[in-house]
Amino acid sequence: MFRSIWIPFGFYSGLFRYSDLLGFYSDSGANSAKQLIVKRVDNMAKDLYKLPPLKYGYADLEPYISEEQLRIHHDKHHQGYVNNTNALLEMMDKARKDGTDFDYKATAKALSFNLSGHVLHDFFWWEMTPASNASKEPVGEFAEAIKEDFGSFERFKKEFSKVASSVEGSGWAALTFCNDTKRLGIVQIEKHNVNLVPDFPIIMDLDVWEHAYYIDYKNDRGKFIEGFWNIIDWEELDKYFKKIQK
Repeated sequence: MFRSIWIPFGFYSGLFRYSDLLGFYSDSGANSAKQLIVKRVDNMAKDLYKLPPLKYGYADLEPYISEEQLRIHHDKHHQGYVNNTNALLEMMDKARKDGTDFDYKATAKALSFNLSGHVLHDFFWWEMTPASNASKEPVGEFAEAIKEDFGSFERFKKEFSKVASSVEGSGWAALTFCNDTKRLGIVQIEKHNVNLVPDFPIIMDLDVWEHAYYIDYKNDRGKFIEGFWNIIDWEELDKYFKKIQK
């Protein structure tokens, strides 16, 4: 799976697509090349965010996440963050074109909240897999890094679970990586956009907003967290961990 969304605030939406590059090289002459570049840049500026499809069926994470819970979380809550982000971008585009003002503080805050919500959810869906496909523990270089930094997988699991369960109100637990010190670190994110560490790629995260588990577990966040460990795609996380190291 192509992963570039760890770059802060979703710059992946503006990357050239392979088909764009093919189109560039198929055109001949300086003028046509120049026109194509202008066209591509113009199109990139107008790109909006889309709800990512799941790599599994809505019922495939049962019994740990039910079909009803997953549908509402993905199709309603996550879609809402995408819609809100796009509406804000379109509003700002129009205001800049018309030369009008908007509430800059409120807009920046709302964009940070909704766009971060979109990006964090994208990680969340991607890192999970049906329990029948999941190994029970980390694998490869990722497993070695966890053992080196935490002492053991059980210690890492305990710390991550404690961070997730102790989120006050709504938020996330996330595992990040510092390329300067080569250390893994667990952070607690409030809402979607408070306590994020700039330039620290997120390797895995866990949504502990009530909307993530209330249908299945009511107010038992701990039981939801316990179930989460059965549906993690450790093989994909190991591949991703190798890619983010500079």
